[in-house]
Order: sequence, then structure tokens, then C-alpha cells
Amino acid sequence: MGYPWRVLQLADSGFPTGGFAHSGGLEAAVQQGEVRGREGLERFVRELLWQAGHGALPLLSEAWREPSSLEALDARAEAFLTNHVANRASRTQGRAFLDTCARIFPEPVGPLRHSARAAGLRYHHAPLFGAVLRALDVGLSDAQQLHLSLTLRGALSAAVRMGIVGTHESHQLQHLCAPLLDEVFDACAGLGVESLAQTSPLMDLLGSTHDRLYSRLFLS
Repeated sequence: MGYPWRVLQLADSGFPTGGFAHSGGLEAAVQQGEVRGREGLERFVRELLWQAGHGALPLLSEAWREPSSLEALDARAEAFLTNHVANRASRTQGRAFLDTCARIFPEPVGPLRHSARAAGLRYHHAPLFGAVLRALDVGLSDAQQLHLSLTLRGALSAAVRMGIVGTHESHQLQHLCAPLLDEVFDACAGLGVESLAQTSPLMDLLGSTHDRLYSRLFLS
């Protein structure tokens, strides 16, 4: 199987990684009154994508370039994600992504899963995403773009389920975000782990309140 088809399979909303159980902090931002309607959602996804560019792509990219550094990058992610909700979500999503890929693509990903267990990794999502896509022979730029696209799609899907926008409106917004995706990709694709940054501290603070919400649809 060529890697372009694998990219399409990984991008499929039916690929069972559990990503739709997370809102990326949107649910907390809505309940705190910081996101209202489409305008608020547009502002939120802009900040979310820039945060993914500066806070996830450097780890993803380094793990793709040097899979042997996965243990060190996992520890770097653990230190970087001081928000306990985001930290837990990263570990949950990373483990689910690795386990799913190892079941579906056992030959290329199975050894990576075994070594991750042997090393006692915390399973943070961004570095594992890079290492898994390298094992699947997916190019670095495709892996980076896929991660940004999935980040956007996850937030918009959560917005639909919370009633902020409808299905058609969410896809219209996803289309309108294409230039933003290009902008984030162009600015962040070449960043190394020394450039890890939290670009939206308010969003991070709001996300950390998720466990204290009165009612919750999502895990984060």
C-alpha cells in the first residue's frame, strides 16, 4: 500500500483513534463564556491551530526525523504540557493512536508499540504521531499537514455536537481555514523542539478548568 492511501485512511473520520472524545478545550471555553457563536469559534480555532503549530509540530517533526529519540521527546512533552487536562488528553490520544495503528498496520507499527511499552513511555500524542507516520512511510510534510487538519476537524466536530454551528457551516468554516492552515504550516513546519511554545495561555487556562465543569460531553 502506498503512503498516499494511508494518509487518506488516517484522515478518515471513521479511523478508530478516539479523537472525537476530545474538544481541544472548546467545551470549557464555551461554558466559561469565551466562545459564543461562529465568530467566537473562528477565533478559537485560529488560536488552536497556532498552538498546534508551535506546541505539537516541533515534537512530531523531530520524532519523524529521529524515531530513536522518541523516549526523550515523550519526556519533553510531559514537561511541556503543564496543564493537567491537556497532558492527560495527550497521553490518552497518543496511546489510542498507537494501539489502533499497531492493530491495523501490525508489521510497520507493531515493533514501535513494543518498544514504547518496553521504554515505559507516557504515550504523548505529538511525538508518537510523528514516529508512527514515519513507520508508515508517510512523508514529513504530509504528516505535519495531516496533524493540523485533524486538529481543526476535531474542534469543528465538537462545535457541531455542542450546537455552536451546524454541519454545513462547520465544513464551510473548514474550507475558509485553508489559508490559515497553509500559514501555520509554512511558519511552523521547520521548527525544532527548542522552539516549543505556548502561544495561547488564556486558551490553555480555560482548558485546564474542564474537570470542574458542571456537565461535560468530552474528555477534554
